[in-house]
Amino acid sequence: MSIFKKLFGGADKLDNHSSSKKLNLEKLLSSDDVNGSIIELDNYIGELCSYGDEMEKLTEQQKQFYYNQCLEREINNGGFNQYFFNSSGNFAYLTVLSLRTIKANTTADILQKAIDQFPNKKVSPDRAERQAILEQIQEVANPTWEELDQKFFDYEDDLNLLNIEFVRQNKDNF
Repeated sequence: MSIFKKLFGGADKLDNHSSSKKLNLEKLLSSDDVNGSIIELDNYIGELCSYGDEMEKLTEQQKQFYYNQCLEREINNGGFNQYFFNSSGNFAYLTVLSLRTIKANTTADILQKAIDQFPNKKVSPDRAERQAILEQIQEVANPTWEELDQKFFDYEDDLNLLNIEFVRQNKDNF
């Protein structure tokens, strides 16, 4: 069971295309509280996929949103080292692509530079394997990751606005 399930409880089987959620989505998309809407969408999607354990339950667009939110949560909580250590790192390469999809190119470049610290510039999607590699590289990689953490915190890309616009453009898939 994931830590999210332990903290927030298990997810009920939800239909990600139910009309009540679409109505709720419309309310979120029209809200002036973009950050609040992002958090509510993130919680909803997190529950749908059991916080990453059942990604097959998500549409491609929901996955992209989820990848972006995982990155932001982890970096804000503990930086790139934590991102790669935790299960969110399973999606590192896919997150670069999802960031480019929403036109968060500066953030995608920052993440790519963080990924480049791994051997052959590849992050294993297997958490245990990735953690073993982290033990070997973190002494050299951490200074670079800490610099990249600071660049991430500059938020040259307004991730909230870019993500909410992506949801707006793809609302039938949410």
